[in-house]
Parts: sequence; C-alpha cells; structure tokens
Amino acid sequence: MSKTMAVSAHHLTKTYKDVKALDDVTLQLESNKIYGLLGRNGAGKTTLMSILTGQGFPGSGEIKIFGHAPFEHDATLSRICFIRESQKYPDEFNARQAFKAASLFFENWDEELAQELISEFNLPMKRKIKKLSRGQLSAVGVVIGLASRAEITFFDEPYLGLDAVARQIFYDRLVEDFSLYPRTIVLSSHLIDEVANLLEHVIIIDGGRIVMDSDAESLQGAAVTVSGNASTVHEFIQGYPVIHRDALGTLASISIRARLTEAQKSEARELGLDLSPVSLQQLVVRTAMGQSVQSATPEGDEEARQWSV
Repeated sequence: MSKTMAVSAHHLTKTYKDVKALDDVTLQLESNKIYGLLGRNGAGKTTLMSILTGQGFPGSGEIKIFGHAPFEHDATLSRICFIRESQKYPDEFNARQAFKAASLFFENWDEELAQELISEFNLPMKRKIKKLSRGQLSAVGVVIGLASRAEITFFDEPYLGLDAVARQIFYDRLVEDFSLYPRTIVLSSHLIDEVANLLEHVIIIDGGRIVMDSDAESLQGAAVTVSGNASTVHEFIQGYPVIHRDALGTLASISIRARLTEAQKSEARELGLDLSPVSLQQLVVRTAMGQSVQSATPEGDEEARQWSV
C-alpha cells in the first residue's frame, strides 16, 4: 500500500549573503504522522520550515505540498499552519482577536477545543498581544496550532516560555487530539528527551544538511554507553561506530551505535562493564556535532548546551 506524502522537497538550497542556510535538502513527510525536526541553533530548521510553508523561497530546488507548489497557492496554504517561536500579530490585537482571525482562516478550526485550551492555559483574552508574557504568547500559538486542525502543522519551538505544567498540557492535548484527528505535525524543539515519546519520525538537520532521517522506533536502543576499565571497554567495543567517548584515568565511558544481544550484555556484565542506553537527546546531539570518534571537550560541552532551555 503506497504512502500518502504531505510534503515532498528535493534538493533545496538557500543562501543568506555568504551563509548557506540549506544545502541540498531532500525529504518527505507522510500524512498523519508526528515528526521531530531537530538541530542546533542556526542549523537551518526555521529556514526549512519557512520554505515548506510557502513563507520563504528557496534558492533552488522543488517543493510540493499535497502535490502542489505552496507559493502563492491559497488552496494549499490554507491547509498549513506554521506557529513560530516569535509569532507576529498586529500590534493592536488582543488574544481574542488573534483567535477570531485564526478561526476565519482555518476551515477545520475547532472553537470548543480552543476555548478548553484558553481555560487550561488561563489566558487573558482582553490583554493586548504585545503586553502578554513570553509564556502567554507561547500559549496563544499553541492554541492556534492545535485548534486549527490544519492538515500540516509546524510548531517552531512554540513552547519556550511555558512552564513544565503548561508544556505537559500541550503534549497531552496534542497526543489526544492527534489520535482523534490525525494530521502531519512537525515539532521543532530543543527539549528533545521531553518530546521523544511524541515523535514517530526524527529528522536531524545540521549546517543546513539532513544528517539523520529515521523512524523514532528504529532509534530506540540503537546506541549504548559502555563504562568500566578503559582497556576492557576498548576491547569490548571493537568494530562498533563510536559516537562519544569520555575517559578519566583508567576508566572509560564510550557510546557506540549497537544493538547488543542478550549474550553480549551477559558478556559485558561478566567483564565488569556497565551498560546504559543512550537517550534520544544524546544520540541527536552527538550526531549533529559529528563526534563519531571525538573526545568530549569544554567546547563540545558548550555546544551541547545549545540544545537546552
């Protein structure tokens, strides 16, 4: 049975002055699936989403949304919702007016869901948008993104500023509504481990290039950290791709791409080695940083902090 593609992009490039924001990007997004678009600050995530939603033009390459080029194609654009981290609204708008405008644009708008979310986020409806706190502004974007029920919805870090409770409301509501009204949802986030259980597919972009495009399920258990006596660790991991390594004196902790069998796990225990799974966040960070065999450094730690909020 053939899969229905919501988005097809081929060989996209985009350059700003002397910076190549996108470098030969090719990807496909299936209908009715939740994607994670992950990458460091400046990796090209927002540029890619802007182009895929018809809000920016590529330097070269081709894009099809439901079989049509999105640029200035109203019938296609009305099926897409793009919620940016710094979403812009008219200066004089309050939250109520923002939701009213969204309800007129998105044909699948669910007013009942919007009102429930407004109550759960405790949004002040009459306060001007420009006077809302960062968390309240994020909540406005979340309400629009969910209540629009657009066939393709992009969330570009919309939950920055939300506290842990508000973020959990968003995650729970997203999963609940997606199960009732499936559509293509793309989450761009630094909070990788926090959204990991939501994702069905992971796309990692770094330096404007796609460096990973895999089903989330296939990434679970795809890497393991082996810790113990350095010489024993090095002997045990021979032949496996290394994605990160730490060493302290005679001890070593090395992360490898491997799905160990039960027999291998038993052998590791007999050798006095500790095994621990590599989280999706660490797998993504190390992949994007290109540290296949590079030792941890203070500079590397600083880069890793770019993923945290």
